[in-house]
Amino acid sequence: MVKGRVALAAGVAWWAMAGAADAAPSHCLTLYGECKYKPGFAHFDYVNPRAPKGGEVKLAEVGTFDTLNPFILKGVKAPGVQTLYESLMIPSLDEAETMYGLVAESVDIAADRSAATFVLRRQARWHDGTPITPEDVVFSYTALKDKGDPTYRILYAPITRVEKTGPRAVTFTFNDTKNRELPLLAAQMPILPKHYYDTHDFEKTTLDEPPLSSGAYRVEQVDPGRSITYARVKDYWGAQLPVNVGQNNFDRLTYEMYRDENVALEAFKAGAYDFRQEYVARNWANAYDSPALREGKFIKRAVPDGVPQGMQGFVFNTRQAKLADPRVREAIDLTLDFAWLNKTIFYGAYMRNTSYFQNTPFAAEGVPAPQEKALLSPYADALPPALFTQPFRLPETDGTGNNRANLIRAQQLLEEAGWVLRDGKRVNARTGEVLTLEFMLRQPTMERVVGQMRHNLDKLGIATTLRRVDDAQYQKRVDDHDFDIISAWINRGVFYPGAEQVSLWHSAQADVKGGNNLAGAKNPAVDAALAALTKAQTLPELTAAGRALDRVLLFEHYMIPHWHSGFFRIAYWDKFGMPQVTPRYNLGFGTWWVK
Repeated sequence: MVKGRVALAAGVAWWAMAGAADAAPSHCLTLYGECKYKPGFAHFDYVNPRAPKGGEVKLAEVGTFDTLNPFILKGVKAPGVQTLYESLMIPSLDEAETMYGLVAESVDIAADRSAATFVLRRQARWHDGTPITPEDVVFSYTALKDKGDPTYRILYAPITRVEKTGPRAVTFTFNDTKNRELPLLAAQMPILPKHYYDTHDFEKTTLDEPPLSSGAYRVEQVDPGRSITYARVKDYWGAQLPVNVGQNNFDRLTYEMYRDENVALEAFKAGAYDFRQEYVARNWANAYDSPALREGKFIKRAVPDGVPQGMQGFVFNTRQAKLADPRVREAIDLTLDFAWLNKTIFYGAYMRNTSYFQNTPFAAEGVPAPQEKALLSPYADALPPALFTQPFRLPETDGTGNNRANLIRAQQLLEEAGWVLRDGKRVNARTGEVLTLEFMLRQPTMERVVGQMRHNLDKLGIATTLRRVDDAQYQKRVDDHDFDIISAWINRGVFYPGAEQVSLWHSAQADVKGGNNLAGAKNPAVDAALAALTKAQTLPELTAAGRALDRVLLFEHYMIPHWHSGFFRIAYWDKFGMPQVTPRYNLGFGTWWVK
């Protein structure tokens, strides 16, 4: 044990042990409560420990790729490439915010919560046989923070130092002893090989030479932009670890790239690839009927999805002056008629998203509770008065397509914001600027949704365009903040909101090129909620801060909420075996095997 530190008690939340004298090093970290799996556990409950290894599996992705380096801003990453890299610990799929040792065998937390020390496993190896060392962890932190995608710089800002503190020990020092998430943040940092990057440029995109990694798979074959094949590493060092037993069962995993979603669907029905997750309700209802389905050659299933849904929706770029006023954003929101969409094109398959933390206890409910009100009251002058007195309500219609009342309200909001109707066009009353909007999409699945909105926006005198772009152009324009409205999915899988929300919403991140604050939000109430979120010491404090953040984001209309189904909609050819138990927070495809 590192001198002056208190070890995390096995299976108990780390901060609960602050001041405990002589506790044993822990095999796990959990944000709240106790770890489900105790020291010496054999495997996770959602795997088949006797699952056979072997077989080849083909998957599909829509788009293209031009790099095998997933850690820098440049390039479009190959699908699956980030999974080649391991972290100190990995999450359990049937617990919220709980991690177990992978590269690290144990973790100690400082008594004052200022640092976390991880001890690496002796057997941890890179694919070239070189041991994974504390020097690799130190290098990874420095490279990702200084040269990686800007997201890493934001994410690791609370980590002030990473240093070797023993032959197999590495210590992360934190600048915030109140942020409970920081040990988990350190635990899931991808580990990179220092000796490899001594002779290779970390900032270079590459397709010719797959970078050295340490996971259960390695790159076997690349057809640039068209397909990539990963082969299971037969002598993988971590195969028998409890966190890996019953997983990584396929010998080969190939991603085939398709330019169009409809072409990809037809290819699946023809047997070109083996597994597909469907996100389009129309396809799920109508597009899978075929002789192969009727003969049982492939299977179509809806599996209950307990994953926190987060928020999928249209994101407004508030850096654009025309979208800076929340009244304009609310007016545009009013043109989406969800009831009509759900009835006519979604086959009644969806429920509307009502929170940025959908399916979690952190979704704002009713009017602000006293703790929320105390947090937000200092910013009352800059927030909508209704936020303090009314529950947030999304626009409602009767599903007939008659959106008249909402359009009348939208017109009122636009006029209050200074956008008036002249000669059938919505213009700025002061400057004469015509209000125009561009929806930028990568895939055609949202075109019918946008079409319905454009029809209603036209009634308000707002000129609109819909632009479909390829992955590379889309990423560049988003990185450069060159868009009006895009579609995004935020917070999926996030059960306990925390430090990751800072990169999504904090004012300091709004103008970071390539950053995650897509909306460009600069809001002191949001910043205050984020500060409370990252400093919360109890679950009630975290709940109040999360709900306050959710409430402000909803009332400020940074996004137009979409919808969710509550199910994983999957189709697969009848070649798979799978465990009897599906993990609560994931489909668990990595636990399947080829029969």
